[in-house]
Amino acid sequence: MSVADILHPGAAAAGDAAPNADGLKADAALERMKLFGLCSPALLLVVVTMVLPVVWLFYLSFLSDEGTFSLEHYERLTASKAYARIFWTTFKVSILTTIICVAIGYPLAYFLAQLPKRAAALCMITVLLPFWTSLLVRTYAWLVLLQRKGLVNTWAIELGLWDEPIKIVHNLNGTLIGMVHIMLPFLVLPVYGSMKAIDTDFVKAASNLGASPVKAFWKVFFPLSLPGLFAGALIVFVLCLGFFVTPAVLGGGRVIMVSMSITDTIELFFNWGAASALGVVLLVMTLGTLFLASRLLNLDKILGGGGGGGGH
Repeated sequence: MSVADILHPGAAAAGDAAPNADGLKADAALERMKLFGLCSPALLLVVVTMVLPVVWLFYLSFLSDEGTFSLEHYERLTASKAYARIFWTTFKVSILTTIICVAIGYPLAYFLAQLPKRAAALCMITVLLPFWTSLLVRTYAWLVLLQRKGLVNTWAIELGLWDEPIKIVHNLNGTLIGMVHIMLPFLVLPVYGSMKAIDTDFVKAASNLGASPVKAFWKVFFPLSLPGLFAGALIVFVLCLGFFVTPAVLGGGRVIMVSMSITDTIELFFNWGAASALGVVLLVMTLGTLFLASRLLNLDKILGGGGGGGGH
C-alpha cells in the first residue's frame, strides 16, 4: 500500500467501488436480457393472437367498399338509429345480467364461505358444474325448459301459479335467464375467494366491541369482500358485451346485440369494413366504460388497497 493510499483511504475505496458498480450494472443488464429472452415466446404469442388482430380490425374499419381510406363506416354508425338501439340493447343486457348475478352470486358465495371445507367443496361442484357442459347445450336446454309447452310452464300451470302458458323465451326475459345461468360462476368464484381470505377475527372483534351481527357484516365483512365483488362484476360485464349464442337462441331475434349485428353484416352483406367498425366502436366503448367506472368508483384503491384499511 502506498503512502497516498494511507493518507487518502476514501479515494482508494471510491476507485475500487467504480469498477464494482459498473460490473453490477452489466450483470443487471445481462439478467434483464435473459429474462426478456425467456419471455419472448409468450410476448410473441400475445402480439400475434391479440395485438395484430386488433390492429387489423382498426385497419379494416377505415377501408371503404372500394378499398380506399374512408370514414364511411363510422359515419353510417353515427347516422343510423338502428345501431344506437343495438348498442343500447347490448349494454342494457350486460348491465342487467351483472346486477342479477351480483344479487344472486354474493349471497351464494357468502353461504359457501360459511360452510365447513368439506361441505363447501361439495357445494362448489354445483357452481362449477356448468363449466363441464357446452355453452350451446346449456342454451338449448333453457330453450326446452322455457318454451310455451316446456317444463316451467307445465309445472307452473299444474301448481296453479298461472292459468295459461306465459312467454318466457324469445324475449329479454329468456335472454337474461340464460346469460345469468352462464355468467354466475364467473362472479361466485372471485367473491368466494375474497371472502375466504378475510380473517374472521375482524368480525369477532367488531362483535366484542358491541356491534350487532348485521352491523359487523356491513361495517367489516362487506367492505373487505369488495375487491372480489368488483372483480367478478367486471368479468361478468365484459364477457356479456360479446355474447352471441345465448341472445341469438333465447332472444328469438328480438334481442339484437352487437355480436349478432357483426355476424349478420359479414354473412349477409360480406362487409368486413362495417363489421370491423362495429367491433372497434364496441371495444372503445367498453374501455371507456371501464375507465369511467375506475374514476368514479375509485376501483384502483378498492382493488389494490383493500387490505390497507385494516391498518388504521
